[in-house]
Amino acid sequence: MRTRASLSVLSLLFAVSSSTALLAQFQPPTPEELKMTSDPKAPGAAAVFLNVEEVTDDPLHYHMVYARIKVLTEKGKELATVELPYARGDSKVTDIKARTIHSDGTIIPLEGKPDDLLASKSADKNFGSRVFNLPSVEVGSILEYRYQIRYNDNNFSSPFWEIQHPFYVHKARYAFTPFKGFLNGAQNQTSAYLVDSKGRVNNRLLWMAHLPLGVEVKTDTIGRYSVDVQDIPPFPDEEWMPPIDSLRYRVFFYYMAAYSGTDFWVSEAKDWSKDVDRFADPTPPIRDAASGLISPGDNDEAKARKLYKAVVALDNTDFSRKKSEVELKQLGLRPARRAEDTWIQKSGSSQDITLLYLAMLRAAKLTAYDMRVVNRAEGIFDPTYLYFDQVTDDVILLSTGGKEVVLDPGQKVAPFLTVNWQHSGASGVRQSHAGTAAASTPFQSYTANTLLRSGDVDLNARGEITANFRFVMNGQEALVWRQAALENDLDEIKKRFDRWLREICPDGVEAHIDHFLGLGDPDVNLIAIVKAVGNLGTATSKRLLLPGFFFQTSEGHPFVGEDKRLEPVDMHYANQVTDQIAYHLPPGLIVEGEPQTADIPWPQHAALAIKTISAPGQVTIARQLSRAFTLVKPEEYQSLRDFYQKVASADQQQLVLTLSPNAKGN
Repeated sequence: MRTRASLSVLSLLFAVSSSTALLAQFQPPTPEELKMTSDPKAPGAAAVFLNVEEVTDDPLHYHMVYARIKVLTEKGKELATVELPYARGDSKVTDIKARTIHSDGTIIPLEGKPDDLLASKSADKNFGSRVFNLPSVEVGSILEYRYQIRYNDNNFSSPFWEIQHPFYVHKARYAFTPFKGFLNGAQNQTSAYLVDSKGRVNNRLLWMAHLPLGVEVKTDTIGRYSVDVQDIPPFPDEEWMPPIDSLRYRVFFYYMAAYSGTDFWVSEAKDWSKDVDRFADPTPPIRDAASGLISPGDNDEAKARKLYKAVVALDNTDFSRKKSEVELKQLGLRPARRAEDTWIQKSGSSQDITLLYLAMLRAAKLTAYDMRVVNRAEGIFDPTYLYFDQVTDDVILLSTGGKEVVLDPGQKVAPFLTVNWQHSGASGVRQSHAGTAAASTPFQSYTANTLLRSGDVDLNARGEITANFRFVMNGQEALVWRQAALENDLDEIKKRFDRWLREICPDGVEAHIDHFLGLGDPDVNLIAIVKAVGNLGTATSKRLLLPGFFFQTSEGHPFVGEDKRLEPVDMHYANQVTDQIAYHLPPGLIVEGEPQTADIPWPQHAALAIKTISAPGQVTIARQLSRAFTLVKPEEYQSLRDFYQKVASADQQQLVLTLSPNAKGN
């Protein structure tokens, strides 16, 4: 359940009576449920939901949840721990009842009081979590519990029904009785009404639904809403999916002022744009700062680069620590209300810094606009959902050199023109000279995100190696490590890099990073110097068999084992990975077989290129995988899989060295 703290109640006249809803009661299990050891509808499942029920009643200010779960494996026992989040002060969790039923019918009720933990804390709210563990849970047990969340008279619910769960659901029912002003007939006995934070009357109740075919939100004659479902599969778990919240079955309600969809976005975007212009107003302190950073002879791009460098150098509190109001007061600072506040205190959130950059560009007489998008790591923009706060992240659109470019100054240590992948191919609303409009940022080119792994491998006749590598990274490949370094010390970053090396290096080889070059300088390529030792391949009496591609042995290939696809593929960003490895051979070893030169294309999408060069005492193997796509529709999946199957087959090639009778191990 989500409570809308921004909604207030005026002239509340009705009294809250005792609940007349029939709350879900514990029910005796059937013999079939007790004996169940697996579920033919969910083969291999760790657990299944037998029943789920959620009831929300706004006039009576409560939300009830009931669940019955069958545990089928040891992993399913994890569901014995139940966490119930709630907003402290605005609501409380009550009437918690739970029990465990063993497969022989023995019932063990929950005893004692659930823990009440502080889940999180913000400037104006504390969020708690009631936690309990069902007793004596075994494989084969049925877990049954119910609870209520009671919320204050001044809070009203816009329930969020998660129809799809990590586990199969046999049967579920969801019901919602809205605020009295939205009910029909005698039920609508109130002069109270709801207003939003801008003082507008919320006289519409809307919902957004993603439901299985044939299932719909039903409304009765009184104005109550319900959804009944059965046989709901667990939510999809496929490689490289878009954010799960954009895919799973769900319904959520919201109160709002009367607007059509088009009118809503026009009105909200206009208000947003005014707020942006107010914050990013190039006031005298901003104009003075901008003029001190640029030179009269600078062209537009040079000005933009200099201003960008100054702004991203500020303390970005989303990557460090936001100062509390007490700290700001002690330092003589105040929460940023305008761009000049952020500049004066040399600190701000990603949004503050982005809008400060917009103010600087405008102070320098450059044409620039704000754009607010949905973070692609969190969701997909849906204009049918009339909720402006789904767009959360700001980027800047700058007109320079006859074209418009996207800049991402709120991303600490992102170089000029480098946009975090979460903001590329992202949709939302933008400013322009003609007003506001819906828009999307472009996807990134594969040449913007590159990884080059080059190195030398010294090999002896037994297959033992010592190796030195250089990993050269730019774009997203470098940004992820640089941003991690903002929040962790160097030793932790090295540990993380070593864990990644274990995933991509061949079995028997141990690799460690020696040091980074350019970790703190986003204007240069990031370089990692790596050293490796170990045993590579298999030695027989006459031959030494080595993997043809050093960094592909353990890494594996996506999509090869997944013959069908239900959901789109989202690989975050296009990229290019190049390996160029020189094997230095000891005397007595000659090349018998090597990876064949190849060019494997998926036209307009991706390509794999392989080239091998042999010389006395040395073999150099080059491999380059260029992936120009980011998103692939399910109907294109077979072409995608076919390409990666060809890549996997090519990567199975070996480097075969013949061991002469006189060869000796080094």
